Amino acid sequence: MTTASRQGLETLTVGQVAEQYGITVRTLHHYDEIGLLVPRERTSAGYRLYTTADLTRLQHVVVYRRLGFALDEIAVLLEEQAGADTGALIGHLRRQRAVVVSRLDEMRDLVTALDQALEKEMSGTKLNKEEQKELFGDGFSDEYADEAEKRWGESEPWAQSQKRMSKRTKKDWMRVKAEVDASNAAFADAMDANLPATSEQAMEVAEQHRLHIQRWFYDITPEFHRNLGDMYVADPRFTKNYEDIRPGMAQYVRDAIHANADRAAREGENA
Repeated sequence: MTTASRQGLETLTVGQVAEQYGITVRTLHHYDEIGLLVPRERTSAGYRLYTTADLTRLQHVVVYRRLGFALDEIAVLLEEQAGADTGALIGHLRRQRAVVVSRLDEMRDLVTALDQALEKEMSGTKLNKEEQKELFGDGFSDEYADEAEKRWGESEPWAQSQKRMSKRTKKDWMRVKAEVDASNAAFADAMDANLPATSEQAMEVAEQHRLHIQRWFYDITPEFHRNLGDMYVADPRFTKNYEDIRPGMAQYVRDAIHANADRAAREGENA
């Protein structure tokens, strides 16, 4: 019978300690060999048995290791701790706790920095075609893209548009979508107010529509914009995008674009 058993003390084998504290048996053997943690009891067969006092010492070793202390440094700290009275020990534990809390604060700051970096990188993620369609609806389907390429694939505006789109981030696409929605809402408001497509308000919305294309896709003159407006009523696939918002909107948008182009031509003549 071991000393620990005679005194009624609970003991754990090396395997039980390893499982309970998440460290390897080999590590415990190493701690024993260097004198950092020598189990106080042995079985009759000579196997290591760890007492409550041993486990308390191990807890301190684990904490110090997680704080980055070397094993020889931990040995010195534990020897100082062993010779301290209760008050000194409490002070020691409080200092130990302060160090841990400090590390927690550092980790929280690091997590915040990583979250910010992750958010930044995610906002910079390019959208694939499926994500574009999810954001814009059928207006970004392969069918429309194929039609646009067929019409303008050899043109400078097409090349310019493809270059700009290849660099666009998810955040950029969300801004594009917000501007598209605002433009559509402005056209709808003008229609609801019974303003003619030749009114100043309708022409201004058309001009903002042109500038949106120029900002995000390709350089577009008012005259080129006029041709684009014609496509909105000539091709049923493009017409549907506006008709789904307001019946008659495709024709209204086309007429407002023409009126704005006419205004720009007049201003050019008078310049």
